[in-house]
Amino acid sequence: MRLWSLHPQYLDRIGLTACWREGLLARKVLEGNTRGYVNHPQLIRFRDVTEPLAFIDCYLQEICNEAVRRGYNFAREKLGSAANVGLISVTSGQVEYEFRHLMSKLQIRDVARYENLKGLDCGSILAHPLFEITDGGIEKWEIIK
Repeated sequence: MRLWSLHPQYLDRIGLTACWREGLLARKVLEGNTRGYVNHPQLIRFRDVTEPLAFIDCYLQEICNEAVRRGYNFAREKLGSAANVGLISVTSGQVEYEFRHLMSKLQIRDVARYENLKGLDCGSILAHPLFEITDGGIEKWEIIK
């Protein structure tokens, strides 16, 4: 499961679709409607907020918005109403790690997107709008490959 901290604009078609599906799975986990993935480290930051379902819905709304910008049709009705819930902190090191991880995937499956993004300075990478970038290294919950 990968719930990207990166802005969804960086994701390729495969990454965006996978993030949507995995986000819906995360939503089921947070609702208590599945027994799998309950201890997945990517869910820690959603469990640590006061309203996990509202935050995951806001997260998924942005994934859905990016899909609409690209002409895809994600089932927004699967989400609850996404009120303005605030921001979750994510470290700059985490954002940089995820960007490098994404770039390694894009180099194989979407060379044009890789070429378009490879000149980006790590300091200019945008986070998903639900996240606020703070100073720091890779998050403790990340599984480093």
